[in-house]
Amino acid sequence: MRAETQICQLIPAEWPLFRDLRLEALRCEPAQYASALSDWTALKPQDWQRRLANAPVFVCLEQREPVGMMGLLRPQARKMAHRATLLMVYLRAAHRGAGRAEALFDAVTAYAMDNGISQIELAVSVENARARRFYERIGFNAIGTIPCGFRHEGRDIDEVIMLRRL
Repeated sequence: MRAETQICQLIPAEWPLFRDLRLEALRCEPAQYASALSDWTALKPQDWQRRLANAPVFVCLEQREPVGMMGLLRPQARKMAHRATLLMVYLRAAHRGAGRAEALFDAVTAYAMDNGISQIELAVSVENARARRFYERIGFNAIGTIPCGFRHEGRDIDEVIMLRRL
């Protein structure tokens, strides 16, 4: 990773950066996400701000240019507060393989541990072998599969459920 790379948590006022990167991810990698681009393009500015206020989103900036992100979503139920779901994982193709995803995950993990989260879960498309290898490399274990976890362009796509204890 280059010295000009910075990882930071977005605040609600930075919603335009969040919006642009999230929409880019859904445009560039539509088959990798359960969300559709149309689900997000309809959001109003206050919706984007609310999402940042309610769930942490970390971005990777390279020379102040956003190149990737990861978010966490924690359940509302008190008995499940030790868990969170890793979501919105995206890194521009040209910036993969140089430690940026690991740096993002380190920031997510530090946040999680500081906030009493001891278990991170995720769902990843069975078709996304590169992402699955990355998650395994950083300590996630597959714990199951959801057949037809989501549908993309009329195709059923299974999802692998993965978990990492902190």
